[in-house]
Amino acid sequence: MNRFRVKTDHEAAFVEVWQSRDSHLKQVGGFVSFHLMKGDAEDGIRLYASHTLWRDRASFEAWTKSEAFRAAHKGAKSSAEMYDGPPVLEVFDSIQELS
Repeated sequence: MNRFRVKTDHEAAFVEVWQSRDSHLKQVGGFVSFHLMKGDAEDGIRLYASHTLWRDRASFEAWTKSEAFRAAHKGAKSSAEMYDGPPVLEVFDSIQELS
């Protein structure tokens, strides 16, 4: 999961970037699902999270070293003005699943 602090006056552009880009995730082994999540806004900043579920940690790590990862993230620095600081990566291992 990556957490983003997005300036509220840049929210529409942030969402457009995510919804229009080719993430290349479906081409990568071990990919399960992706969600872009919107949180609360406070003091001109809204919290967003990109939440990606992988079959296992090895699949995630392989993706971060892949050509698909580089293609999905090219040009990311060009939209730095949208953010209040860099994204924060948080990695979790599942210990319980309910379906």
